[in-house]
Amino acid sequence: MTLIIRPAHPGDEGDILRLIRALADYEREPDAVEATEEGLAAHFFGPDPKVFAHIAEQDGHVVGIAVWFFNFSTWTGRHGIYLEDLFVEPTARGGGIARKLFEAMAAVAEAKNCARIDWQVLDWNELGKGLYRRLGAHHKAAWEQWRIDGDALTALLTPN
Repeated sequence: MTLIIRPAHPGDEGDILRLIRALADYEREPDAVEATEEGLAAHFFGPDPKVFAHIAEQDGHVVGIAVWFFNFSTWTGRHGIYLEDLFVEPTARGGGIARKLFEAMAAVAEAKNCARIDWQVLDWNELGKGLYRRLGAHHKAAWEQWRIDGDALTALLTPN
């Protein structure tokens, strides 16, 4: 089998969206995906992209993605990579594809002088956590995820 890890390029939108939907199914949120191929094309491949992806292609079929963007650490004074989504089709798991996607991001991190790669994992995703531990990652237990969205986000746009 031939495995290619490469940056996403125009024309990959359908496969990226397919794998985002598969990830949403895996994460038990099948109706949560609002993204469209057109929106992905604009964000990934428009004139000033802020989000990027690496694609895992096995024998010409896209079987995995890593969607990421640059963040910044005031403590290190350097950028980092934030991994938004990592997904490998179930039939392609166990062959090192996720590790290869991490290696591709690590190469970008080194080339861009990034201090780290950050991401979140669902507390029940033991398969994922096992992989991350094998890669040498560690859990940041003291930090909680917080979010403002929906009505609360809209409310911030209205002066008090």
